[in-house]
Amino acid sequence: MAVPFLDLKRQYLELKPEIEQKLLQVAESQRYILGPEVEAFEKESAIYLGVKHAVAAASGTDALILSLKAAGVGRGDEVLTSDYSFFSSAGVISWVGANPRFVDIAKHSFNLDPAKIEEKITRKTKALLVIHLFGEPAEMEPIMKIAKKHKLAVIEDACQALGSEYKGTKIGGIGDATCYSFYPTKVLGCFGDGGLVVTNSDKIHQAIQDLRVHGAKGTDDRRTVGTNSRLDEIQAAVLRIKLRRLEKWIAARRNCADRYRQLLAGAPVELPEDKAHLRHTYNSFVIRAEKRDALLAHLRQKEIGCAIYYSRPFHLMTCFKPLVQKTGKFPQAVKASKSSLALPIFPELEQREIETVAAEVRKFYLENY
Repeated sequence: MAVPFLDLKRQYLELKPEIEQKLLQVAESQRYILGPEVEAFEKESAIYLGVKHAVAAASGTDALILSLKAAGVGRGDEVLTSDYSFFSSAGVISWVGANPRFVDIAKHSFNLDPAKIEEKITRKTKALLVIHLFGEPAEMEPIMKIAKKHKLAVIEDACQALGSEYKGTKIGGIGDATCYSFYPTKVLGCFGDGGLVVTNSDKIHQAIQDLRVHGAKGTDDRRTVGTNSRLDEIQAAVLRIKLRRLEKWIAARRNCADRYRQLLAGAPVELPEDKAHLRHTYNSFVIRAEKRDALLAHLRQKEIGCAIYYSRPFHLMTCFKPLVQKTGKFPQAVKASKSSLALPIFPELEQREIETVAAEVRKFYLENY
C-alpha cells in the first residue's frame, strides 16, 4: 500500500467550507495588508503561547532576521547556533552581517548540546540562536543559565515547534524572542509563506513592529532601516481557523508517534527522544537508521514517502567553510546527517498506513541484516 509523506488535501477537505467562507469575507472587505485578521491572529497567538506580544511576519526566515536585528545583532558579531538544521537557521545570521559559530548537537537529540556551548563563546559572541528541531524543545534551562552568565541574547528558532513545551511551559517566552514558520508543511501551516515573532520584551516588540514596515509605521520619518515583511490578511484568516484545532492536531501527531514506537520497538533504529519534561509536537518523525540510504531506497520502491533531514551539517557547506574553525569537530551532527530519516507523520495519517510503514522498515532489516 502506498503511503504519502504528507497529504495536505485531507486537512483541507475537513476545513473547506469554513475556509472558503472566510476567504470570501476577506475578498469582500478589500483589506489585504495588516488588517483585522492579522491583528486578531497576533492576539490569539500570544494568548495561546502565554506571551505578552506577537508580531506576524512574511515567513519564518524573516521572523528570525527581524529578531536578530531587534536584539542588536549585526556586522562583526558572532551568534552561536546548532550545526544541524534547515539552512535558514544559520543563513539568517550571515544575512544580518554577523558570523555563525556552530555548536555540535547532543548524542541522542537533534538539538544543540548545552555542554558544548561555553567552549565556543568569544568576546565577539552576541547571541545564541537556539533551534527546537523537528518539534522537540531544546534543553532551555542550562542554555539560559549560560546566556545569563555571559550576557547573551537568546533567539529561539521554533519554526518547527509551535505548541512544544519545556517543563510545562510552551516554547515561546523563555528567550528574548521566539520565531515560528507557517510554511504549509508545518504543524500549523497557511496557504503560502508566513511567520511570527513572540516576545515578552516591549523594546523588542516595538523594534520588530518597526522593522517589518520599512522602519516605522504611519510616519514619514524612520527610526531605523527596515524591510517589507508582513503577513497578509488571507494567510492570517486561514491560520486563525487552524489555530483553534492545533491542540487536537498535536495530540493526533503524538498518537502517531506512539504507534510508531510500539511497532518499531526492537528494530535497529533509534527513535526520537521522548523525555517526560518535554512535549514533542512531531513536526517530523525522524529516526536514526543503520543503512539509511538503502532503507530510503527500499521505502520509496514500496511507494512510501520519506525524506532525509538534513544531509549536510552547516560546517560542511561551501558558504560557511571560511567561518569554521580548523579545530572544530562536530561528530554528532555528522552522524545525524548520515543516519536520519523522516517517516510520514501528519494528523490525518491512518493507523493502517503507520502499520504499513513500520512493517516495511522491519522487512528491510530482516532481509538485510
